[in-house]
Amino acid sequence: MIPKYRKQFNREFSEEKYQQLKDILKQKSGIEPSFRISESPLFLTKEFENKLIEASDSIISQIKAIPSEVLQKAIPENCRVPNDTRQPHFFTIDFGICRNANGEIEPQLIELQAFPSLYTFQKIFEDTFCEVYPFLAGIRNPMSYETFKNYLKELIVGDENPENVVLLEIFPEKQKTAIDFALTEQLLGIKTVCLTQVKKKGMKLYYENNGQSVEIKRIYNRVIFDELDNIPDLKTEFDFREEVDVKWITHPNWFFKISKFLLPFLKHQFVPKSYFLHEFPEDENLENFVLKPLFSFAGSGVNLNPTREITDAIEDKEHYILQRKVTYEPVFEDINGDFSKAEIRLLYIWKENDERPVLLENLGRMTKAAMVNVDFNKKDAIWIGSSNAFFTEE
Repeated sequence: MIPKYRKQFNREFSEEKYQQLKDILKQKSGIEPSFRISESPLFLTKEFENKLIEASDSIISQIKAIPSEVLQKAIPENCRVPNDTRQPHFFTIDFGICRNANGEIEPQLIELQAFPSLYTFQKIFEDTFCEVYPFLAGIRNPMSYETFKNYLKELIVGDENPENVVLLEIFPEKQKTAIDFALTEQLLGIKTVCLTQVKKKGMKLYYENNGQSVEIKRIYNRVIFDELDNIPDLKTEFDFREEVDVKWITHPNWFFKISKFLLPFLKHQFVPKSYFLHEFPEDENLENFVLKPLFSFAGSGVNLNPTREITDAIEDKEHYILQRKVTYEPVFEDINGDFSKAEIRLLYIWKENDERPVLLENLGRMTKAAMVNVDFNKKDAIWIGSSNAFFTEE
């Protein structure tokens, strides 16, 4: 989309530089990335960035206007956690990069979440792209590393000693996002703790650090609560649904409240029409829609080509949505003259006393497959996987 920078990047690209990019990420984190790193960043126009921001601002305003009792309906009864908060600490929003009927490139909303994505990794990833390709420094995100760090530290650690703040995950060493955990530990001085290692005494939680029992006062939560039931023989002392003396960053209830559940409520030219399955109108054509379960992660359970036979067989129709299909436009040219599609995730934080969230960073995902998920790509494809977007006027 930005010929000047695309041509320069493709001209400077080499397999050696790609390996250097991955080696630096491993050196900085101490961990090999366990998801595919794209060879290329995304180059997008400032005009496209303005469309992203305008759409996001509209969506945020619409969410703020939704009554609390409506949002509460999104939480499954068996997943309800005490001491909910007024708003989430994190807000992420995914847009597909599409072409409209007039031939213009525009964003189309795909999903939104109040769950922390790869915030620290993406900042380090952007820095690393600029190290390997110095010309990118002129069009990088203007937010400095120190400002970024201060935002996250204030949000996650707050006034507590970092020793009393943990990044909580289930079997963190097995997670694809482990590299982000390692970089977050370095950034904030906090520990990553497995849920199975948390001890409970009365209403307080503890973990072991260098042989000492340390109280947990704030939890930077990375556990997908509703996935715990799918882990066989999981043994924990602490159940999320128990009343405990701890501050959640962000509260687990928001995982459900800011989710695909909201899509049927949102209206904007960059928001594809969505319906709950049980409210799907007779005059709409099913072929124009994608079927998505409300409670799923990383694209699991999505059906790109639902049929009446499939939808009629679903018993809990209120737990599914139908979202109008969008067409991702392959606009990112690789060194072979082939093109990748992409989507971009905006990474916001939402401080407790702020009326609106603050945009910190972005996350790009590139693909040559039908779905924007690296698991669906061919193994020999290039210009696919996790990326970062740079915006420019030129």
